[in-house]
Amino acid sequence: MSDNSEKELDRRPIAARNMKFSSVVTDRLAAIGVSPNTISVWSVIFGCLSGAAFWATSGNNAPQGLLFLLAAFFILMRLLANMFDGMVAVKTGTSSAVGELYNEVPDRISDSIILIGAGYAVSGSVLAGFWAALCAMLTAYVRAVGKGAGARQEFCGPMAKQQRMFLLIVSALFMAAAPEAWRPDFGWSGGQGLLAVVLIFIAVGSGYTSWRRLKKINHALIKGVV
Repeated sequence: MSDNSEKELDRRPIAARNMKFSSVVTDRLAAIGVSPNTISVWSVIFGCLSGAAFWATSGNNAPQGLLFLLAAFFILMRLLANMFDGMVAVKTGTSSAVGELYNEVPDRISDSIILIGAGYAVSGSVLAGFWAALCAMLTAYVRAVGKGAGARQEFCGPMAKQQRMFLLIVSALFMAAAPEAWRPDFGWSGGQGLLAVVLIFIAVGSGYTSWRRLKKINHALIKGVV
């Protein structure tokens, strides 16, 4: 198997990579000399902006609809940046060991800030936000430990990064569009609403995802030894 094939197997599967617009944008970014590491830095900036927009919805007289739209938009921009940094690195042949740091560390920061920000948002739960961030970090930690032990990176769900961010985007769009009377309020989530429940779901799903990844990595390592 070639080195390129090995790298493809060890990358997060993203269907959007195969879309025409992805190739066009990648070619353009490479042509104007934007480095993959710069794109990675922008991903964490977008993550911070999303978390800040979520947090700001709880302010007095805050334009909640606009802020929830911005939160969703910046999550999408963060995900696109996460995709394009790797695509530009492959396109320009600039993949490096340092690039691995730029690829992983901003992701962990973005995840935490977005999830914690959602916890402080209207209908959120601060405790659930921190728990969701911690459990999301655990999924990435398990994947990284597996790679360090000699297995391929394990990206299985059901609550991998794309699924976590998809749930938050959909929730933010609902909060932006729905009248206040339509926003559910669940007493069992601490008196909070939709985002609190979504964050609890993300935390529990991330815990299960970590267990699944551990199981798969353990099997792969034992099979490799045998």
